[in-house]
Amino acid sequence: MAKKTVATLQGKSKRLTKAIKMVKSPKSGAYTFVESVMPPEMVNEWLTK
Repeated sequence: MAKKTVATLQGKSKRLTKAIKMVKSPKSGAYTFVESVMPPEMVNEWLTK
């Protein structure tokens, strides 16, 4: 049987946060979700934009 290799992140791994924001489309009025992965320090800044 063949072995599968799994890549692992070792050493300098950073702590990241996934932020999800609901944005209203000016064209149709429908809401869409925008996702982004970033360091925890940048979440509040990203949400206020």
